[in-house]
Formats: sequence, C-alpha cells, structure tokens
Amino acid sequence: MSINTTTSASPDKLEELVAEADTGKRNPTGKISIGLLFFVPLMWSLFQLWTGSPLPSQFGIGFLNDTQSRAIHLAFAVFLAFLAFPAFSKSPTRHIPWLDYILAVLAAACASYLYFFYGQLAMRPGLPTTTDLVVSAIGLILTLEAARRSLGPALMLVALFFLLYVFFGDSPVLPEILRWKGASFEKAMNHMWLTTEGVFGIALGVSSGFVFLFVLFGALLNQAGAGNYFIKVAFALLGHMRGGPAKAAVLSSAMTGLISGSSIANVVTTGTFTIPLMKKVGFSAEKAGAVEVSSSVNGVIMPPVMGAVAFLMVEYVGIPYIDVVKHAFLPATISYIALLYIVHLEALKADMKGLPRSTPARTWTAQLIRTGIVVSSMLILAGILYYIVSAIKWLLGDFSNIGLLAFVVIGYFGLLYISSKSDDLEIDASDEAIIKLPIFAEVYKSGLYYLVPLVVLVWFLMVERKSPGLSAFWACMLMAFILITQKPLKAWFRKQKHVAQQAKSGIFDLIEGLNTGARNMIGIGVATATAGIIVGTVTLTGIGQVMAEFVELVSGGVLIIMLLMVALISLVLGMGLPTTANYIVVSSLMASVVVELGAQSGLIVPLIAIHMFVFYFGIMADVTPPVGLASFAAAAVSGGDPIKTGFTAFFYSMRTALLPFLFIFNTDLLLIDVTFIQGVVVFIVSLAAMLIFAAGTQGYFMDRSKWYESAALLLIAFTLFRPGFWLDMVEAPYQERPIQEMYSYIDQHPTLDTLRMSVEGENLDGRWISKTVHMPLLGQGDAVDRLLNGAGIELREEEGKYLIDNLSFGSYAEQQKLDFDWEITQFEVDADRPAKEWFFIPAFLLVVLVAWRQRKRKAKSL
Repeated sequence: MSINTTTSASPDKLEELVAEADTGKRNPTGKISIGLLFFVPLMWSLFQLWTGSPLPSQFGIGFLNDTQSRAIHLAFAVFLAFLAFPAFSKSPTRHIPWLDYILAVLAAACASYLYFFYGQLAMRPGLPTTTDLVVSAIGLILTLEAARRSLGPALMLVALFFLLYVFFGDSPVLPEILRWKGASFEKAMNHMWLTTEGVFGIALGVSSGFVFLFVLFGALLNQAGAGNYFIKVAFALLGHMRGGPAKAAVLSSAMTGLISGSSIANVVTTGTFTIPLMKKVGFSAEKAGAVEVSSSVNGVIMPPVMGAVAFLMVEYVGIPYIDVVKHAFLPATISYIALLYIVHLEALKADMKGLPRSTPARTWTAQLIRTGIVVSSMLILAGILYYIVSAIKWLLGDFSNIGLLAFVVIGYFGLLYISSKSDDLEIDASDEAIIKLPIFAEVYKSGLYYLVPLVVLVWFLMVERKSPGLSAFWACMLMAFILITQKPLKAWFRKQKHVAQQAKSGIFDLIEGLNTGARNMIGIGVATATAGIIVGTVTLTGIGQVMAEFVELVSGGVLIIMLLMVALISLVLGMGLPTTANYIVVSSLMASVVVELGAQSGLIVPLIAIHMFVFYFGIMADVTPPVGLASFAAAAVSGGDPIKTGFTAFFYSMRTALLPFLFIFNTDLLLIDVTFIQGVVVFIVSLAAMLIFAAGTQGYFMDRSKWYESAALLLIAFTLFRPGFWLDMVEAPYQERPIQEMYSYIDQHPTLDTLRMSVEGENLDGRWISKTVHMPLLGQGDAVDRLLNGAGIELREEEGKYLIDNLSFGSYAEQQKLDFDWEITQFEVDADRPAKEWFFIPAFLLVVLVAWRQRKRKAKSL
C-alpha cells in the first residue's frame, strides 16, 4: 500500500517538524553531545521505571517521596531541554554551545535542590535562607527559559505575567477588582519553588507519577511497529469505501491516539500515508489536511491517555481514573463516528470512489453477518479471558501472580507464533505507485500480539482497578519483553538463521524506545512545571475568587456567557500552550468559578463536566487559525495552505466544539448517574443527534439540502441532545417546597440519597451568595442524622428560618463553600411530569420527513 502522489515536505522535513515540537530540533555530531542526548534520556526512562515499580517499597532501596521524585523528574526535563532545543531558530543544531551546557547543569542543580536538601528544608518550613532564595530565583528563571525553548514563548509569557501579578498585584494600574496586597520576594520564592504549591505541585507530580510511563508505553509500542500496524489495519478495513483513505485516516488516528498524546505527532505519523491517498481519490490538499488534523486532534480526547489530561483530572477533580475514562469515552467515540460520517458526506458530494479492492466485494448482508460474528467472537473471548484469570486466582491463591504471568507469556508466544506465519508489515515509501490495498485477513494476523500489552494495561486499569502508574509500569515491562523477544522468536518460528543477530536488534529497539519515550516527555515535564507557577499564583494570591467576581461582573451571572468566556480563554491560551499546560491554567482559574456561579444560577454543574469542557476547547486550539500547530503540520504534508486547512479543520471539528456545551446541560452524555440501559439509549440517541448535526452543517443528507432542511436537521439534533429544553418550557423540572417540610419529606423517603436545596448567606469576603446545592443523604435514622452523615451539616431553627448551625470538617457542605449561619431558604423535589424522551418521537418523525423529501428529489434528478 503506497502512493504516487508527492508531498510538498520531505520525510526529513517532517521528522524535523515533529522534533521541533516534541523531541528537540538539535541533532549534534560531537561525541560528548551525542552521548549525553543518548544516555541521559535512557537514564531518565530507567529512573521513572524504578520509581513507578513496586520494588523500592518492597526492598526499601531507592525509595523517594513525591517531592523528591518530582525534583529529579524536573532536573532531567530541564537538563534535556537546554541540550535538545536550540535557544533561537538560527542557533546551531549540529553542536551544543558551551553556554547551553552550563545552563543545563545549573537548571538541573536548581531543580534537584529539593532532592538533595529535602531534610533541611523540611526542618525550616517558611524560613528560607539566602541560598534557598538564590537557588529558587535561578531555578524559576531557567525553568521559564526551558519552557520558551521547548514550547515556544506563549507559556513562558503567561507564567511571567502571573509572576508579575504576584509582585505587583497592588499596583494602581490594575482595576480595583483585580488588586491584591502583593508578595515579598522571599514569600514568592518560598511558595513557588520550596513548597509543593508552585512548580513542584500536583501537575508536576502527575507528570512524574503517571504521564511519563504512559508516554513511554506509547513510544515502546510504536517502536515495536504497532503504529504502522494500526494504519495498515485501518486501510484494509476502510480503504475501498467512498473516500476510503480519509476514513482510514480517522480510524488509524483513533487507534494511534490510544498510545500517543501529541496531535502533531499523530498528524505526521498517519498523515504521511493518508493525506496523499486522500488527494488521490479526490480530496483537495486543504480538505485532506483538515480531515487528518480533525482525526489526529480527536486522538487526544480518546481514553486512556487523553494527552496526559486524564491523570490531571484524577487529581484536580478528585475522582478515580476509571471514572474519568467512563466520562470521556462516550463523547470521544461519538465525535469519531461523526467525523467518519462527515468524510462520507464529503465523498458523496464529490462523487468520490475508494481505492482498488484486493478481494471481491461482499453483499451488505454478508458483511453485516461477518461483522456480527467478529464482534460476538471478541465479546466471547473477553468473557473467556475474564473467567480464566478468575480461575487462576482461585486455584493458585497467593501464587496467582506467577500463574497470571505464565498465562500472559504463553498467550504472547501463541499470538506471536500466529503472526510469524504472516509477512512483516513494511513501512511504505511515499513515492511508490499503489498496486492494491492490504487484505485484512492477512494484515490483522501479523500484529495480533500487539494486543497483549494493551489488554494487560486495560485489565489493570479497569478490572483490577490498580493505580494508573502501576498499570503503566507493568505494561511497559511487558513491552520491553516484547521488543527484546519479538524478532528472535519470529526468526526461530520461521526457522531462519541469525536468531542471535535478531536478539541484538531487539535490544537496540528497546534502547531506542526508552530514549524516544524520554525525549517525548521533555515538553510535558517542562510544561507542567511552568504551569505550576500559574497554579501557585492562584493559591498565593486568591485570584480564583477575584476571577469569580470578574466573570460574574462581565457575564452578568448568565451561565452561557460564562461558558463562552471559558471557551474563548481556552482557545486563546491554547494557541500557544500545549494541551496539558492549557488545561492546567484554565481549569485552575475557571473551573471552580463556573461551578460556583452556575450554582448561583440554579444549575448544578458537575466539576468533571467543566474540566472536560476546558479540555475540549484547549485541544481545539491545535486546529484553530492562525496558530493551529496541527494544521501547519498537515499543510506541510499536503502542500496546501495552512490557514485554509485550519479553517476547514475547524469546520469539520464543529461537532467537537458543540459537545462541551451539550454535556454541561445534559450530563447524561458523560454517563453521570445513568444505568447501563440508560447509557445504551444515551449512546444511540446522541450518536444519531451528532450524525444529524453533521449532515446539517455539511448541507448534505440523502441529497444536497435546502437551507430550511439544514435548519430542520440542526433543530432535530438539538432536540435529541437536549430534549429537556423543550420540556422545561412546558413545565419546570423541580417543584419548590417550603423549608419547614424538609425534615418530614426526608423521613417519608428513606431511599432518597440526595436533596436539592437553595441556600444564601454572606461569605468571608462580605459578598452575599445565593445558590443551589445537592446535599447527599447517608445512613439510617431520622432526617437530622442522614443530613449529618451525608452532607456533614447540622441546622437550627430560628423564627421559622433554618440556619446552618454546624459544619463537619472536610464535609461535603464545607467543600461546597457553605458557611455558618447561612439560611436554607427552600428545598426542591423532582416534578411529576412526562419523560423528556417523548420529544424524541417528533424529532425522529421530522428526520424521516426530510429524508423522504431528499430521496424523492434525488430520484427525480436521476
């Protein structure tokens, strides 16, 4: 499978583009430089594998606490940033200047200061010495410079702006609403560098504890050949369809997105093959690039990695990793299927064909039966796998780990044996003529064993419920074993010679994968550290509360205006910030603000919904002109105009921009508080709504749409996504009840687990707050006990009013920022009204009407 269409950028140029964004542009020739850029990333990977393993705690050797491991993690990141990334575009790339060596060592020394002097610093908290302050100042400056080199000036300038606010927040130049008293140099340096509130905070801890191992796993999997395997499988499945290369681009980007957190790397990796083929079947250079950009950017929203943001959400939202994956899965899946449909509509509009088939075409009935057999077989195999593992645990007891290890190894050997009977997949050259598509029956066998580490990773995360770090560690160890053994075992199974030579090649592959994984982490490590400066500013200055007042003032308390402001801020910051840093900055500033102001508007927005909202608009910045980096990368491959490519990609990605607004108002899309059956219904209806939305925006359904047909399709999509909107106009969703009836209502409903209340009162800043909250009810007993056990709140009655008399420390009520003597004004219960799903009926009838009109019109034109 290859192409005869030449791209405007050479492979070397594309590799340089990825290196400039991810691994570092510098490629020196000197022995010392080569040695440092080879061995230091290797040591970093080995260090992270050691700290991520259970060995330090079991043997008591080399055990590091979180702060110490973060310090060493940052030391590696900044050291490599100064060596791998030139200072300026015209700086030398073939050798490393001596100044960069000095800066690298100095930056690493400042970062590891917390490791070497952890004991002394712990003995004098808040009392930094002159040496502490000098090291902190130099460390901050060099971290900002490392961010500028590896990520561009945007993140460095944003962090610098926040630092200026720390020192000059009392300036009369600032509006009074934004002022604060300002901090001394000593207080700022101590907060930013010597504690875990700033640079060495949660974000860097997530990078060190979770993200590195997942990025390393992806690098090892790609080094083993999985990336090329995914691309070939996608082409074998979809290449023959209308616009087949574009559909293959979407599917291959979805699969590579599972193991990659970089949209730019996704574009170049898959786009090198897919974009020329898309052009071959009729896509323009800009549309081909836009499809690749949209699918590659969507790869970042696909669990389990999600561009490292999934692990940050675990810490910031305070929910288990498996819940983050559950909430993210449905929107990502719907978005991908909708992109496939958009590509299909583009192909229909232009009457495109697919690539030549390698096998005879099957009827739809045969294809459907075949697909059903494959899906059923996979489900049956998954069930068999589950029961085999359960049986091993039951039979072997304390020795089950040995049995499970043997089961995994035997499974790997078996699948590798099957794969060895097929030819290895070659990476196609970009200047060869396409002869035929790969045959799926042949392609899928060649890489079946790649599924073993993915299954192990998912098993640890979803079934065993192990921590993400430990799960990724075992997956990385399995990948290391696969890299070392796959080539010699294949040679042995094929009865070939040079088995020892293949074993040596496998070791080199492992070393290369470890090196690449570490270099891919330079930008993420530096970004999370630099973003820590912004988070530190928020915790030091209290600007979060200031932002709440500012947003409330600008938006007038209207939730949709607040959301548009958050979306705009995410897009603007995301134009220069990597996805991870953008998420940290905007979520730190705005997430709690929107939740708080939404509650004051009577809409209770789950925190995870706001964080997902911020994340989605952050990745949209990779698409949006004029700075969309992924669009520029795609244009380099396609030879198209990058700005036009960006606008087309943004148009294709409108469904991704629509989803965040929808799951704010309809949290069913995030599978929050839904049963399995409800989840299936939500998936089917949401998918139908997204496909109808795509048809409405593309101006094509069964035929080219009239303007009023497109408007009708958009109205239908809105109704399916948020049927409650129309029902709320007919009847309010909640029934207000006087507070005097609250205790008796709780007692009459012993299975009630939450109660919706309206509260108001004055906060510590003197602001009058009025908002709605959901109070959990737990335990047995009367209403007073259930409120205390669930929400941690006790009330007292004064002159017919119910006031908060006591708040348990760390309770739910305290987390909702309620305070003593606030009044509970009323409570609300679900109104007895028809189900909102009744509005699906007229919506689907209208779809049928539009489809019937268009089919009739199309039949007349033939």
